Amino acid sequence: MSAAEVKNLPQNLPSGASDMAHIVLTFDNNKLASALYGQFDENLARLEQKLGVDIRSRGNQLTIKGSASAAEQARRALDNLYGILQKGADIGQSDVDGAVRMAIAADDQLTLPTLERKGKVSAAQISTRKKTIYARSLNQDAYMRALERSELVFGIGPAGTGKTYLAVAHAAMLLERGMVERIVLSRPAVEAGERLGFLPGDMKEKVDPYLRPLYDALYDMMPADKVERAIAAEVIEIAPLAFMRGRTLAHAAVILDEAQNTTPMQMKMFLTRLGENSRMIVTGDPTQIDLPQNTKSGLVEALRILDGVTGMVTVRFNEGDVVRHPLVAEIVKAYDRDGKLARGLGTEG
Repeated sequence: MSAAEVKNLPQNLPSGASDMAHIVLTFDNNKLASALYGQFDENLARLEQKLGVDIRSRGNQLTIKGSASAAEQARRALDNLYGILQKGADIGQSDVDGAVRMAIAADDQLTLPTLERKGKVSAAQISTRKKTIYARSLNQDAYMRALERSELVFGIGPAGTGKTYLAVAHAAMLLERGMVERIVLSRPAVEAGERLGFLPGDMKEKVDPYLRPLYDALYDMMPADKVERAIAAEVIEIAPLAFMRGRTLAHAAVILDEAQNTTPMQMKMFLTRLGENSRMIVTGDPTQIDLPQNTKSGLVEALRILDGVTGMVTVRFNEGDVVRHPLVAEIVKAYDRDGKLARGLGTEG
């Protein structure tokens, strides 16, 4: 057995309960089954809470009871999580949440481009020697697959959806596999107006505070000593957007983060840096623009101008894709509601 045996058991159900299901899973590895359940069965409890099912464990066997759709979603999620454990990775509550999102999404559409049957949900993944990341939402899955096949990808959406982290992870994977020769990571240093001279320290010390999230993602995907050697050898370059002018970036994975804070001229300058055998990823959140008032966002303009351009893929995330603390998703929703309300009041007044 690759993961689990599934048995749909006959049952005597009361009138009106014909949509209820009873599924038994039997796992072939007791150690992995224990890891799947979590400490004090916390992962099972989380699945019960998220899907409204009842899950009982007995050794390496699980019994799932609930509505037919919810029980099947729980089975898919457990199958997904068990597959991750079989590959040697650990799972936590965020992985459980992601498996639930993917299992629910399978009811709405097949996972593209593999066109796998709904009974088996195979999440896209990014693997380096240090870490493997699995998609935790349908939009993350689409984003990761777009990164694989497209030379220019826009990842648009709120904080916490993984758009920057996944972009850096993909770039690290490409470098490790020899598919690119270097990584170039950039951000507009809007807070300092791209004029960094008044800040103390050398240039690296001046720009590092604005680029710290990119460093964090790199260190998560690659050993620290390799990151530092690559930076010293300029195999990995982390620089503010202003430093991109006049360059052609060939054989590179190029990422522009916080792109909503570019001007249209800066965005055009950046996009035209794309060179031979390169990949370019642009991430940003159009609702978090920090530019001076009455200054257009280069990201918003680029999405309008480049709509329909062959070879470009745009993946839009929403609050349902937030993979940080669950409270972050609620915060994003609250701000989104307030913004919509404010716009509505503005049009009425």
